[in-house]
Amino acid sequence: MTIDRRDFTIASLATLGGCPAWAQGKYDPGASNSEIRIGSIQPYSGPASLYGLTGTTQEAYFRMINERGGINGRKVTYISYDDGYSPAKTIEQARKLVESDKVLALFCTLGTATNAAIVKYMNSKQVPHLFLLSGAAKFADPKTHPWTMPWMPNYVAEGRAYAKDILKNRPNAKVGVLYQNDDFGRDYLRGLEEALGDKAKSMIVARLPYETTDPTVDSQLVNIKFAGADVLVLAAVSKFVTQALRKTAEMNWSPTRYISNTAISIDVLKPAGLEKVRGALSAAYMKEPGDPQWNDDAGYKVYVDFMDKYMPGQPRNNVTAVAYGAAVAIAQVLRQSGDDLTRVNVMKQAANLKNLDVGMALPGIKVNTGPSDYTPFSEVQLIEFTGEYWKRTGPVIDTLAL
Repeated sequence: MTIDRRDFTIASLATLGGCPAWAQGKYDPGASNSEIRIGSIQPYSGPASLYGLTGTTQEAYFRMINERGGINGRKVTYISYDDGYSPAKTIEQARKLVESDKVLALFCTLGTATNAAIVKYMNSKQVPHLFLLSGAAKFADPKTHPWTMPWMPNYVAEGRAYAKDILKNRPNAKVGVLYQNDDFGRDYLRGLEEALGDKAKSMIVARLPYETTDPTVDSQLVNIKFAGADVLVLAAVSKFVTQALRKTAEMNWSPTRYISNTAISIDVLKPAGLEKVRGALSAAYMKEPGDPQWNDDAGYKVYVDFMDKYMPGQPRNNVTAVAYGAAVAIAQVLRQSGDDLTRVNVMKQAANLKNLDVGMALPGIKVNTGPSDYTPFSEVQLIEFTGEYWKRTGPVIDTLAL
């Protein structure tokens, strides 16, 4: 399949198997007795292009689903467009998906600023805006945005988890924060400050933002080091985490590093030199592909079989693991929707997931949602990089209790 990374449509074209379609159904735009159309917007180009693997993975997943008879006998047509990680482009593509392609739901669109640009539009149109690849706190608010639900753990809570670990193990730390200058980065900073409490003023010695259009974050890193920080929190996406890790190594500076769980893929760490990242910390909710500790894990084996058959030669990393898990979840939502494929019912089913095992989540971590609980993953586990893989440290943490 040839994919135009600038602006493309991926449609799962496999024919249906022998599973009969529902004879009588309730349908909104994007659904019929033979098809379910869902849309997605991904950064196939631009500063976050590494995450474009999300769309590639999900196209492959729905191709597999269709080869197995579809969902309740219906083919899933997956339509995905590039926004280059630009909010203005996200708005354009969302309108295209809703008004021209007439998708039933928007699924797994990546980014905090990008989703923030369309959240009011999606809610005004009453189109499910599901499993956003963002952990921004404002997206898990069913009272304000009843048609929007995130996928990732809450960034504020993740920041709190780092702060509590710092207070426990590095009580005299001087903390420097490099953060993306939008809700994504500011949520991490907010969590840190809230959990450090009165100590935040004395412990945080530098708070430096970057813009996604910045060519590098070298100057910020120099200034954070100059401020005397011995703990570095990277509330950043892949490109800038890689740059930050490289720069700290170049400066022979070895602070304790906390890395946003959005950028813990081995592919992000490799350019900095894996050995130089040894000792870095993060908070995870997904298994890391390639880590031998999962070789005998049943859920991981299913993921590997999927990758072998439907994505041969493609990277197996945290991005594909997260994308795969989200695809498992949306398939379950559509399955639960049965023959009532209205947008209201799809949203109702998304808010009614109970102990769902998506295969690639860490042991003990499952998806749970409810009408007033729009946080599919409320649990994480702190992890430390060994120089080859991430090692789990400590118990599973309920972030809602932090």
